[in-house]
Amino acid sequence: MARRFAITSRRVVVAGRLRPAAIVVEDDLINAIVDPEEVPDKIRVDDYGDAVIMAGLVDPHVHINEPGRSDWEGFETATRAAAAGGITTVVDMPLNSSPVTTDIEALDEKRRAARGKLSVDTGFYAGLVPGSESNIAELVDAGVLGAKAFLCHSGIDEFPNATERELRTAMPILAERNKPLLVHAELVDDVDAADDAAPSSYQAYLKSRPDRWELNAIELLIDLCRQTGCPVHIVHLATAEAVPMLRAAREEGLPITVETAPHYLYFAAEEIPDGQPLFKCAPPIRSTDNRKRLHRALNEGVIDLVATDHSPSPPELKELDTGDLQSAWGGISSLQLLLPALWTATKDRGATPADIARWTSAAPAKLLGIDDRIGTITPGHRANLAVWSPEAEFSVDATELHHRHKITPYHRENLHGRVEATYLGGHKIFDGTAVATDCRGTAI
Repeated sequence: MARRFAITSRRVVVAGRLRPAAIVVEDDLINAIVDPEEVPDKIRVDDYGDAVIMAGLVDPHVHINEPGRSDWEGFETATRAAAAGGITTVVDMPLNSSPVTTDIEALDEKRRAARGKLSVDTGFYAGLVPGSESNIAELVDAGVLGAKAFLCHSGIDEFPNATERELRTAMPILAERNKPLLVHAELVDDVDAADDAAPSSYQAYLKSRPDRWELNAIELLIDLCRQTGCPVHIVHLATAEAVPMLRAAREEGLPITVETAPHYLYFAAEEIPDGQPLFKCAPPIRSTDNRKRLHRALNEGVIDLVATDHSPSPPELKELDTGDLQSAWGGISSLQLLLPALWTATKDRGATPADIARWTSAAPAKLLGIDDRIGTITPGHRANLAVWSPEAEFSVDATELHHRHKITPYHRENLHGRVEATYLGGHKIFDGTAVATDCRGTAI
């Protein structure tokens, strides 16, 4: 017998706007969207009152680090954190695991490592490094959702940066298959050396990774996109200085998409104290004025989506005891907090829940080429749903997060937008308090 029930609220994001609605679920799919009074008789109704219901969030930029570095994170803890944050689909980056995902054997090993551990649906990328460009076609044919490259040192010696040679080889292959090239866009020129006498200074770290590194990389990528027709996705844009060239590239009709991360929209360099490596990431968090301009670019659609770049590590690698930003691992843990951090950063700048749904569900699903299955509340789509209360405020307690290591710069921050429930394929996997123990996520 088919499993059939309805989920209702007076605020449901449907076709880009909020409206009262009932979502009728049959088995794991959305069967229909009707007015609340039109719910069929004799079926269960989960009524969420005034809470917002939207499509489950899609985070296309997560470092899960398994196999090989599961002491940094791992499929079980990462996907539990995602479920508690309203995220129903994540895509795991090809580096920080060991082996890195640059050939078919490594992809198979990663999928085996994920088996039986997934609380949410999980996809994978190919890694593009020198020597792996010949593997891209096979990896795409095996189901990866795109290829990821760094234009600077990745932090992991097993994943060296790609050069223009590898990009020129791989991009036509990706263009033919309509898969995106995702790029960490920092291209090093003359290094503004950090002040060795001030390793705990955030301003010294900021100076060591200037805006122009991002500009160098994005200029190159726009040119290669124009030449090859390959879809290019700029990950975690940190500098607003690149917005005019990105806007011009979009107006030219080039297939370029852009993401930023919640920490670039929430924090600002002037507010970061020295000796706090929890805030270290690459590219770095920049100025208050830069943050304002990133918000403007997001509102204008130059930035398409927001993803966490969840990049955890053991506490000892963050140099929490020494405060040494030069030696600390660069990465911010925020997977569970994507929705509330983004909502808190944008709600007073005119954002609506429908905007949050676009930036975190519809746009990333489109990037991944799976928007015919997820990303919006649409009949025939998988019943992946996030339920949240925009008005609810809470103080982040890092010890209550599901990430393996309970460290985050959001600790003790007051955020709005508490997640009340998460549904994956019509199954409630988070009830506002606990994540379900039966791992229903699948590898996609």
